[in-house]
Amino acid sequence: MTGEPIRVVQRGLWFDEMEIGTVYEHRPGRTITEADNVLFTTLTMNTQALHLDAAYAAGTTFGERLVNSMFTLSTLVGLSVAQLTQGTIVANLGFSDIAFPKPLFHGDTLYAETLVAAKRESSSRPGEGIVTFEHTGRNQHGVVVATATRKTLVRREPGA
Repeated sequence: MTGEPIRVVQRGLWFDEMEIGTVYEHRPGRTITEADNVLFTTLTMNTQALHLDAAYAAGTTFGERLVNSMFTLSTLVGLSVAQLTQGTIVANLGFSDIAFPKPLFHGDTLYAETLVAAKRESSSRPGEGIVTFEHTGRNQHGVVVATATRKTLVRREPGA
């Protein structure tokens, strides 16, 4: 090698690089700890006993504390950032169709995948486009624990 090394800065995908129907598997997963759940739950003022009170939770259908579903959703989306939107997103436009079909527990590992469900150029913002992502979160056993649809405003590649 001679001269300066080639430098690559990690980024997400430009609008033009995303193809409808492509599924991105985001790795590594994230193992959720008790500390993660308690910190998130208390920071967000969510006093739900299902997340904080082990004795109470032991008497529920689940038999133990559940990971806060808002933490699950945030982590699900967060797992996609480095691969899809790091430095290329302008804004989240909205979330819909959020579901938590099975609970996530302390010690579970959350794995995420994202389907590019739709995209179109923005009619009001040149150089940007709207991408619809369908996020799916699974635990370490492959069981779906969360799903969400997210619309985002994404930059087009400079010069495109």
